[in-house]
Amino acid sequence: MKKIVYYQSIAVLGLLLLGCDKALDVLPDNRAQANSPAAITELLVTAYPQGNYMAFCESMSDNVGENYGAPTDKPENTKPYFWEEPTVREEDSPERYWSSCYTAIATANHALEIIQQLGDTKDYAAQKGEALLARAYAHFMLVNLFSKSYDQASAGTDLGIPYVTEPEKVVFGKYTRGTVQSVYENIEKDILAGLPLITNQAYEVPRYHFNKSAAYAFATRFYLFKREPAKAIEYANLVFPDGNFLSNMRPWLTTYANSTVNEFEALYTRSTDKSNLLLCETNSYWARNYNGYRYSFTSEIFNEIYGSNPTGGDWIYGNRTFVASNIVYFIPKFREHFVRININASIGDGYTILPLFTTEEALLNRAEAYTLLQQYTLAIKDLNVFFSARIANYDPAKHTLTVAKLQQYFQTNNTFGACLQTILDCKRAEFVHEGMRWFDIRRYDFPIQHLTTTGEQFTLAAGDPRRVMQLPQEAAKLAELPLNPR
Repeated sequence: MKKIVYYQSIAVLGLLLLGCDKALDVLPDNRAQANSPAAITELLVTAYPQGNYMAFCESMSDNVGENYGAPTDKPENTKPYFWEEPTVREEDSPERYWSSCYTAIATANHALEIIQQLGDTKDYAAQKGEALLARAYAHFMLVNLFSKSYDQASAGTDLGIPYVTEPEKVVFGKYTRGTVQSVYENIEKDILAGLPLITNQAYEVPRYHFNKSAAYAFATRFYLFKREPAKAIEYANLVFPDGNFLSNMRPWLTTYANSTVNEFEALYTRSTDKSNLLLCETNSYWARNYNGYRYSFTSEIFNEIYGSNPTGGDWIYGNRTFVASNIVYFIPKFREHFVRININASIGDGYTILPLFTTEEALLNRAEAYTLLQQYTLAIKDLNVFFSARIANYDPAKHTLTVAKLQQYFQTNNTFGACLQTILDCKRAEFVHEGMRWFDIRRYDFPIQHLTTTGEQFTLAAGDPRRVMQLPQEAAKLAELPLNPR
């Protein structure tokens, strides 16, 4: 298939941040003809953000501290650690992620336009469904980074992000940000329209596309973030038709347990791992740098996260945690794929595969939704499924969670608070290095502190406007978008 070239002004704004050479690659309106379901499926491979949010999301969260003397000291790690405005435009930066999302949206819109021109027949239903879900996903990630978290009381006035639904015919179009409410309404519209069209039979490797399980997992996350827990539960129940989460979880107690670092790196993001519901290849050096950044996973944070849990058993994660350069603790989740510019070159581009949706998240999202509805028996049932696959030498007689155990562990009679805290702790433990913790910090608005080895303390208080990332200034200026308040 020929290279797809098209106009999409807000995507071009992002690309202009990366340099003129790359921007010129997409300016001419010389579209390749994708006139078959297979060709559109091939086009949609690039309808997922090719940027990586994990680096800066981890740096902003409480999953990292200062490892003084760590070999990699770069602004895409340092700036987010102090919640400062980003100034870099390279891989793993907020600016790159912004542009990659709008480029993905442009691809989805281009596919939808072609499908419409071809008569919008049932032959293209699966591709249409994927394009709608991919468009919804990229907007969802943008609004949850560059806007406030959804709050029914203020969503109608909180600044959103531009929701782009049509391919543009000009380079520099004008956009409005809308509100968080309007963005969520558009996301929901795309999800509900796309879900019934998804079929796993349309893809050779379904894990790199919005297959049914991934699509339902996305809907589960969306409604949990939108604070509609009953709907989050409804879609979580559809992730696996037989309801069996346990057999689709990562095999930490078996396959992972005795793997070497290199073996683990290969296992964690493989498409045959049933827990990886949706994978995405990104232009990223996260796999190279995450265990060497100055602000990264420290021994103190390791002990904070994995030191204990309400079951009384030991987390299995500790057995698979390693130390790089005698400084940085890490779990070997990622492996870089380096592509040379030619066979004899020593330079090229790094790529990292990311798990965008997993079995574990869907299960814990359902447990959280049950908790929000005060259905504690069902929430604890899901937690026991999770713990049974994450506690070393798990023994149901010793490690089964109960309300009494939760209350005793947290020294409280507040079952809601104890149950919710346990779920957030499980998510934190499961998704170290994956950026997910930052979204929980935003959603529940709890304060966090970052320390330096010199004793300085930096606090991100509840309600601090820095919880909302600033729009890339140049893109905002060219598109005439108001910046987030500071």
